[in-house]
Amino acid sequence: MSTSMTTSPPATALRVALLANRAQALTRLYRQAFPLVRRYVCRHGGTDQDAQDVFQDALVILYEQAVGGTLVLTASASTYLVSVSRNLWHHEQRRRARLPHEALPDDPTLAADAPPAAEETGFAVLDYVERLGEKCKGLLLDFYYFQQPLTQIAAAKGYRTVRSATVQKFKCLERLRQAVRAVVTPETVEY
Repeated sequence: MSTSMTTSPPATALRVALLANRAQALTRLYRQAFPLVRRYVCRHGGTDQDAQDVFQDALVILYEQAVGGTLVLTASASTYLVSVSRNLWHHEQRRRARLPHEALPDDPTLAADAPPAAEETGFAVLDYVERLGEKCKGLLLDFYYFQQPLTQIAAAKGYRTVRSATVQKFKCLERLRQAVRAVVTPETVEY
């Protein structure tokens, strides 16, 4: 059985609905699929915020494929969104397992085995954020420190789509990680 690269009739109908009234079509998709995604993510170790992030990424993927004419649906659009969201959540869980983080206490004096302060070690992540440049610095601070949603950041920073802002955030974060790793992990390791 060969698969066709043309859009399927349900995908064509979705494309027409998105182009005719994007807000109404996206709202309908949100109401149909988000409760299922939230339930799945929460049952698999995530929070409501995690579910919102994953669902928004899935919705962006669906939207870009539908409007671009590359979407092929073999099931309903809501089923497609749930499937993409599940895959994104699994990917996020694998990423978190590779880069575990611990919650910091509200009062730093409560951490008995806390590492020395940044001033004592000469290492401060904010110094590296400053070196990224204004564009990356602003994007990362808005998202992580001020906890602004990517839709708001994309609009404020002039990105064409939320996906563009997501990609740029990822690139900035990777640049920051590489800079920090270069200091924390020695470059030359002898085997």
